[in-house]
Amino acid sequence: MFDDEENFENTDDRLEKIPLYKKGLEILDLVRQIADLISDDGGNELSSVKHRLLEDAYMLTVKIAAAEAGDLYDIRMENAAIIRKSAMRLMIQNHSLKMFGFEYVEYFQMVRDLIEEYRLLFIAWVERFDKSNYIIDRWGLFNPPGVGPFDVDINDIIGDKNNSFFDEFFGEDDEE
Repeated sequence: MFDDEENFENTDDRLEKIPLYKKGLEILDLVRQIADLISDDGGNELSSVKHRLLEDAYMLTVKIAAAEAGDLYDIRMENAAIIRKSAMRLMIQNHSLKMFGFEYVEYFQMVRDLIEEYRLLFIAWVERFDKSNYIIDRWGLFNPPGVGPFDVDINDIIGDKNNSFFDEFFGEDDEE
């Protein structure tokens, strides 16, 4: 339970105002309706496809919430990459549904249409990420443009008195 439930409600309200989040909920609702048409037989291949569909559909909203909570550019971009992967996997699931004999494959075109709308909203959402609010990603994947994994970060240096940069910038400590 949250200590400050009002803060939690405000977070939900804030998410509900993000067009990408709302579109993600719309996709999730439609995927749930389609998934309900698939039986949940244990060994059935369609059952496995159903679970992947639902997992990917949930990621479209869950990772938006994570990105919005994280606020740092690198965290936002990491979540954006997961969202993109889930949306791309959802986009091609109609092939698995067809291959395993799902009777209502044509319904899945509605999901694909919504994902295209989602993609356009996604581009606008990512574009508004604050590129100046980041921690250097030393793996090099999620840095803002112009920042590399080997760049010097002053936060990595401060406090390290054995570092020559520290001595040069702040002067040697004469009090020993």
